[in-house]
Amino acid sequence: MSKRAASFICQNCGAAYGRWQGKCEACGEWNTLAEEEAVAPLRARGPGKAPGKGRLFALEPLSGETHDAPRLPSGIAEFDRVTGGGLVRGSVLLVGGDPGIGKSTLLIQVAAALARAGRRAVYISGEEATAQVRLRAERLSLGDAPVELASETAIEDILATLAAGELPSLIVIDSIQTMWTDTVESAPGTVTQVRASAQALIRFAKKTGACIILVGHVTKDGQIAGPRVVEHMVDAVLSFEGEGSHQFRILRAVKNRFGPTDEIGVFEMTGLGLREVMNPSELFLSERDLGSPGTAVFAGIEGTRPLLVEIQALVAPSTLGTPRRAVVGWDQNRLSMVIAVLDAHCGVRLSGHDVYLNVAGGLRIQEPAADMAAAAALVSSLANAPLPADAVYFGEVSLSGAIRPVSQCAARLKEAAKLGFAKAFIPEAGRPEGLSDGQPAVAAIGTLAALVADIAARGSARAPRLVKDDES
Repeated sequence: MSKRAASFICQNCGAAYGRWQGKCEACGEWNTLAEEEAVAPLRARGPGKAPGKGRLFALEPLSGETHDAPRLPSGIAEFDRVTGGGLVRGSVLLVGGDPGIGKSTLLIQVAAALARAGRRAVYISGEEATAQVRLRAERLSLGDAPVELASETAIEDILATLAAGELPSLIVIDSIQTMWTDTVESAPGTVTQVRASAQALIRFAKKTGACIILVGHVTKDGQIAGPRVVEHMVDAVLSFEGEGSHQFRILRAVKNRFGPTDEIGVFEMTGLGLREVMNPSELFLSERDLGSPGTAVFAGIEGTRPLLVEIQALVAPSTLGTPRRAVVGWDQNRLSMVIAVLDAHCGVRLSGHDVYLNVAGGLRIQEPAADMAAAAALVSSLANAPLPADAVYFGEVSLSGAIRPVSQCAARLKEAAKLGFAKAFIPEAGRPEGLSDGQPAVAAIGTLAALVADIAARGSARAPRLVKDDES
């Protein structure tokens, strides 16, 4: 008879305790411990017998021939870009995103593209009936794709069914929180069930060579729900981002054992599903306001792809004792640093103003090269001075007020020239040599104070004084 041990498991981080307590000491969260009963496997073969011996396995030398991981192209270029060139056989991917963002839509399109290419693709849903999945496929014009469907949540039944017939090339599990295995006695969605179910699926993928994609729920702050150990168990973690009010969706690799983690895939949500965006810069800038104060175009790099996006800022007088600082699509700490540098080295006082910063299109910017574009948008809004509509900005702001160089300057300028921008404000130390014809005219900026002086000269006569005297 199996020995059953009751323990209290934190539903946030997976830490185990022998008794209940209000606060988890591992992650610091309150009221996250739940009692679960797990089956403790017995190592002994029987009463009074010694534990069973392990089997021998072969050890290989470090030297030897190496081969690139075999790839299976999904047929969707943006998805393959994020995964590193396609799906790796025997790999397990975890895809997370907010509810309704389009995870199931993306994965049914991937499964349909592989099935139409002659590969066997299986889509198993634990949240919807097969009729509901068919309705979505018909709405996306994928009803003729030979994708095999099932609505099942028992892991043992799923693995037995998959192993009985022809081995699938792709298996989609939607979602891992709905799966359960009879090896543990706890409710589906708990830490123990999610961990055990994921482990069983990973063993099947490594043993058979099938690629498995797991769909994961997310918490209120956007983190994938369940124990963090599941993210360490899988080969790749993909995050599907986007604002519900925007039609753009961003697929980003958070972890990838077989490819880069700085690539993004851009999709547009349409009536026929997710459409690939081959030139996201043109789409992000299609609805920008020309000639309005507080807008600057940032020339960024996402992986190997240059990307132009508009940064919007609004600086308004505040009646609050502590002015508001609201950011969408950028790091809040980075904004605080730029404001502090403007105050300390440029004389731009924002302590009595509310500051709002937004990255247009729902994109999240992570690289520090956006510092100069954000600073230019802030100063432009405060001085009521529109920036040139045909100019781009990029450069990292240091705490001393200097503009530091950034990588891949030539690629940023080339992308700006392709979209018709005639001028680029770049760091003076990182100015590329031998610019080709057709590239934007370069304005090298050495310090943030020089950029502020250039913008202040464009301010209108009705605008308030940008740099205030110390005694004021």
